[in-house]
Amino acid sequence: MASYPDILPSSRILHLEKTERKMGALDNAMKSVITPIKLRLTILQRRHLRGMVRKIITQHATLSSLTNDELRARVLQLRGELLIEGMQDALVIRAFAMIRETAQRTLGMAHFDSQLLAGLAILRCMVIEMETGEGKTLTATLPAATAALAGVPVHVITVNDYLAERDAESMAPVYQWLGLSIGHITHDVEHGMRAEIYDRDVVYCTNTELAFDYLKDRIVLGSATRPLHLHAEQLQGKRNRSHQLLLRGLHFAIVDEADSVLIDESRTPLVISGGEDGADNGEEKMMREALALAQQLENELHFTIDKGEAKIELTERGELTVSELAAAYGATWSSHIRQLELARQALSALYLFQLDKHYLIRDNKIQIIDEHTGRVMEGRSWERGLHQLIEIKEGCEVTKARETKARMSYQRFFRRYRHLGGMTGTVKEVAHELLSVYALPTMAIPSRRASRRINQGIRIFQTAEEKWRAVCDRVKTLHEDDRPILIGVHSVASSEHLSALLDELGLVHRVLNAKNDSEEAAIVAQAGEFGCITIATSMAGRGTDIKLAEGVDEQGGLHVILTERFEAARIDRQLAGRCARQGDAGSFEALLSMEDYLLERWAGPLSACASSGLLAAVGLRRPLSHWAMRRVQKRQERAHSKVRRDVFKMDDKMGEMLAFSGVIE
Repeated sequence: MASYPDILPSSRILHLEKTERKMGALDNAMKSVITPIKLRLTILQRRHLRGMVRKIITQHATLSSLTNDELRARVLQLRGELLIEGMQDALVIRAFAMIRETAQRTLGMAHFDSQLLAGLAILRCMVIEMETGEGKTLTATLPAATAALAGVPVHVITVNDYLAERDAESMAPVYQWLGLSIGHITHDVEHGMRAEIYDRDVVYCTNTELAFDYLKDRIVLGSATRPLHLHAEQLQGKRNRSHQLLLRGLHFAIVDEADSVLIDESRTPLVISGGEDGADNGEEKMMREALALAQQLENELHFTIDKGEAKIELTERGELTVSELAAAYGATWSSHIRQLELARQALSALYLFQLDKHYLIRDNKIQIIDEHTGRVMEGRSWERGLHQLIEIKEGCEVTKARETKARMSYQRFFRRYRHLGGMTGTVKEVAHELLSVYALPTMAIPSRRASRRINQGIRIFQTAEEKWRAVCDRVKTLHEDDRPILIGVHSVASSEHLSALLDELGLVHRVLNAKNDSEEAAIVAQAGEFGCITIATSMAGRGTDIKLAEGVDEQGGLHVILTERFEAARIDRQLAGRCARQGDAGSFEALLSMEDYLLERWAGPLSACASSGLLAAVGLRRPLSHWAMRRVQKRQERAHSKVRRDVFKMDDKMGEMLAFSGVIE
């Protein structure tokens, strides 16, 4: 019996994606019953997959004596069987064994047992959790090549251009030896080249480039999105390049760093806008007036700031004052609703969005920083005039607020794949959300070697100044022992502040943040050298292993210092996981303060209470501080989860409205 009924060879189809069905009350009730059952089935599946791993190893042992020509002949025979019969267990076992032998011959690396187990789980539509350094890049070749041999177009999706290009180039020998074509899509690939690359068997790409290319296809299609329309459009595109769709549908995706792509990124809807560059005079004048008006309003008297929810509310007196001030600005301010919206957006630009924390200025343009990865979000802009208000605030060239041409949430996009699997280093914290939103169960893959990572605990200081002084002292002590050190910070501003302090001490170091993300690979490559000091935002070379120089392991390995709690415990765990890869030595610790960003944003009176001298006198300050840190992080995680649910619900509502009107998504 076929184990993968939803996967159909592309020789039978031209353009395919999953059609979403509207969930009713009964469906939601059934989901709550089925979810625990699915979790239980995952445990049972693990036993079955372990049995398949043993069979793959046995099968692989028979292949090493074959010549290259003999092995290629077997691959060709298997390919024909996969095309006809689909991916049944017996054929998958043979495919994995052949891919393993191919990797041994081309790369000098045969997949470990843990990688075989992970590859099978991904093929079963799961998200697997693998420790740092366990070889996720090589693991992806198993399900990707198996699906491609069965004629199914494969997308391997990761978080940035560097990883997409690096992984495609490093794994190309495996695919090419098997007779498969491979390509990669990055931001620099021209539009005219993309359709040809997407036509290849396996394509490595970023989630952003892929999703926006999909939306561009929807713009081309208009309301003609039924399967027959898609087939006809693709056939027409082969004859007329001006009509050509970029993608061949959404067949099979393997998502690397799945928690970042499927969870963190899903808080921001995908929007394609159009229009000319440069704001018209009337629009720019109105934005400047809004900013001037907002600067006349007083905190608490006219508006309140909820830092936890990141929103601003006008008081009753504030609304009256806005109306009075707007009267001097003419007819464009005549609508009361428009007045309040412009005032709130201008106040948000002034008080909620900070330079080098939420955005940076590059080439006189505002570039948004992804708060989860620390990377610049290329080509992104805020909606409803907020981007233009921040441009005016920072004295940059003002761009035109563009008309929305297509819009979709990440949740909706990825749910349209016929087959979706993923891998990451941190998944257990979001396992329930992955299951409920994407129907993706999760599986932890045991490490090949026992972890030697040492947790040296948490120290919490009253002020940020005390914390940074302690960080510098700790770095100096570790540097004297010639250990490599990675210091995780929350923002570009924090990285530059700490960099200045280390400069004063004469400690040579490197900084990895959104301002120099192009140097990421080079900085990470040196982070495991003797005495190397690296300051990094949460990007911290995610997806790239920090390899220790020879002899560093005997010195204790890489030491990681976390200087703030991030918005999700997963990110803390990801950063700590940069040390002690593949059984290496390594350690981490957290040096925090009661003035850190997360506490400032959420704790309020709780932070002041934890700082109380009375509590210190009775020995309660330390445990209360620890409790406060955990509590605010949980609150932030719940707030982000709510935003993701709201984006998803709004996307569903908009989908219904647009479907009724016949307009594209």
